[in-house]
Amino acid sequence: MRMDVVDRWHAYVKSGDPAALEALIGEDCVFHSPAVHTPQIGRVLTVRYLTAAMLVLKRPDFRYVGEWRAERSAVLEFMLSIDGIQIDGIDMISWDADGRITEFKVMMRPLKALNTILPLMASRLTNG
Repeated sequence: MRMDVVDRWHAYVKSGDPAALEALIGEDCVFHSPAVHTPQIGRVLTVRYLTAAMLVLKRPDFRYVGEWRAERSAVLEFMLSIDGIQIDGIDMISWDADGRITEFKVMMRPLKALNTILPLMASRLTNG
């Protein structure tokens, strides 16, 4: 049985396998960051942002706590803490008929959490 997109996303998060992420993302995927005003368009940029995000966010207490699905989209709620700051966020994911992600939007709260994440993400995106 073929895993659906959400199952494949969870498998990527667990494994961190770059090939699994690459296989999930559509060529023209649009990534919406909670911190960058303009959408990041294309597989290369989306993979870059998602890879950096996983390096920053995947802490021992990172976990998905809620999941809502539609036919070709899902919202995944996550929680974690960094430096004592509780972070709540959601990943909004849409995909095409071929099972490739076409849009990935991240939202995060509270503002203090986003302000904590920003320099960590900037460092990962700058230094790889």
